[in-house]
Amino acid sequence: MAHPLVQLARKAIEEYIRSGRVIDPPPEELMIPEMKQRAGTFVSLKKRGELRGCIGTFLPVCENVAQEIIRNAIAAATEDPRFPPVREDELGELDISVDVLSTPEPVTDLSQLDPKKYGVIVESGFRRGLLLPDLEGVETVEQQLAIAMAKAGISPGEPIKVYRFTVNRYK
Repeated sequence: MAHPLVQLARKAIEEYIRSGRVIDPPPEELMIPEMKQRAGTFVSLKKRGELRGCIGTFLPVCENVAQEIIRNAIAAATEDPRFPPVREDELGELDISVDVLSTPEPVTDLSQLDPKKYGVIVESGFRRGLLLPDLEGVETVEQQLAIAMAKAGISPGEPIKVYRFTVNRYK
């Protein structure tokens, strides 16, 4: 059985795709502790092992994680610019994971990074790219930074600020 955070993401996606309605978060007394905290979250959707959508917030924008998950789950299903919106006939094929992020901390030396343990945020001016940790095919710090920079439209050699964070991943 899926973790309650993943169940919430699935319920939000299914209700929104079927009816266009945004669900309410569970009542406070039914929330597990992880739902009550404030944190950035990412919701990732896969279909047959391939990425189908991934949207998130690295800092919280909602009152709690439950609201953050509902918002990001719907966005992952309908607003990821890399993919068309999820169709109702795909709902049963989606594998959903939820990452709850720690507060990002500045990195002063690349030796502080480990792509299996830490996600990264790279920043140059107003451009910002994020890459979650422990992604298939991302083995080195250099790969991780290059992908995050490309996502932000930052060219190799441009000065960047780097932040790291950890995640609790729920499936």
